[in-house]
Amino acid sequence: MDTRQDELRRDLDATLQARKELGKEYEDELVDSFMRRLDARLDARVERSVAKRLDDDEPRFRHRGHPRRPGFGKRSNAGLAVTSLVIGVPLTAIAGSPESGGFAGLVVCWAGIVGVNLAAALGELRNRGGRGERSPRSDDWD
Repeated sequence: MDTRQDELRRDLDATLQARKELGKEYEDELVDSFMRRLDARLDARVERSVAKRLDDDEPRFRHRGHPRRPGFGKRSNAGLAVTSLVIGVPLTAIAGSPESGGFAGLVVCWAGIVGVNLAAALGELRNRGGRGERSPRSDDWD
């Protein structure tokens, strides 16, 4: 047996001994206390295991601070632009109708679309610190 199991056995023996000394009326509290300590030990063990596994896997997923696949986990401005155009076609038809405001509706509609795309581009630029990222080459990866 390893030291963790010895420690757990001693803790259980102490709980059982306390139950003998204190009597049956404290049994629920003693069991709850033991279970809380056991849960805390299990949580700590799981956290250590997960942290070790993440540390072991980190070199496989990252290289030189870049994500493994370019753009992984980031919103694509090209995707936003295409989506804006796809949504812009029906919005143009709706906003351009005389009931919706005609030319003024078109201006408002497309100002909103341009504004969303501009905000996304400025946000990405700000996240990069105002510098262009170099595009990762295939020889940069493991």
